[in-house]
Amino acid sequence: MFLPFFVNRLFSWPGRVRLAAVLALSLTGAVLPNFSWARFPQFDSAALLIPEPTSFAQCPQFFAHGTPPALPHRPQLRELCYEAFAVLHSGSTRTPVYVAQRLNRQIIEGANEKRAKRFFADARLPSSERAELEDYKNSGYSRGHMAPAGDMSTPTAMAQSFSLANMVPQNPQQNGGAWSKIEQDTRHYVRRAKGDVFVITGPVFTDNGPRIGANGVRVPTYLYKLVYDATTQRAWAHWQENREGETVGRPISYQELVKRTGVEFLPRSALQH
Repeated sequence: MFLPFFVNRLFSWPGRVRLAAVLALSLTGAVLPNFSWARFPQFDSAALLIPEPTSFAQCPQFFAHGTPPALPHRPQLRELCYEAFAVLHSGSTRTPVYVAQRLNRQIIEGANEKRAKRFFADARLPSSERAELEDYKNSGYSRGHMAPAGDMSTPTAMAQSFSLANMVPQNPQQNGGAWSKIEQDTRHYVRRAKGDVFVITGPVFTDNGPRIGANGVRVPTYLYKLVYDATTQRAWAHWQENREGETVGRPISYQELVKRTGVEFLPRSALQH
């Protein structure tokens, strides 16, 4: 069943164009670093054939003042750039440490792409450090986007947002309820903002928390979403327990988020004094 589908898809007109491009590059001796068909299961855009960089130095636009959060060095941390967001990924938890975005009114108003359906494991990550689709199967947890699909304004960005490097195991009721409302409220704020809004989203783990799947993907106890308005220099954060029954409460201050996580997410020069 799979082979005829793959052949038909590959040798459809768009498939022939992409295959020809790859073959042409190969014949000229060009190198496609980290290239893997597995990274791009939907073949949604020819741009998906171009691997994104794996250093934040190549995508500083997603961070306030171009400065990523200051974290102590840890083993198995990898920086991943995508078209619309950046991920600091942990091979220890098999999840992002955080996901960073730069949003503004133009991006959000253009975010009307058809929602992608296929999740995939990013082959830039070693297999020993990443989550796989089977890890989430029958786990009782949903694949929770950190950079929401609803923020994506191009087909490439939409497809890439379904990378498992952008996911954490999330309680389904919380994901589709209170957390979804927080994502919608953030977009609503960005539409009214006068300039860029930087958003950092991530999980918080506690000792002896559960893991899922053969690869032991860690389940976060809490999730946070930091919102920083670069024009007003105001910052606040949403904090949610990853469980059923959560409701949207009042945001916490930036200082409180730093206290709870131990991470300085923003450079001091970015904040009001």
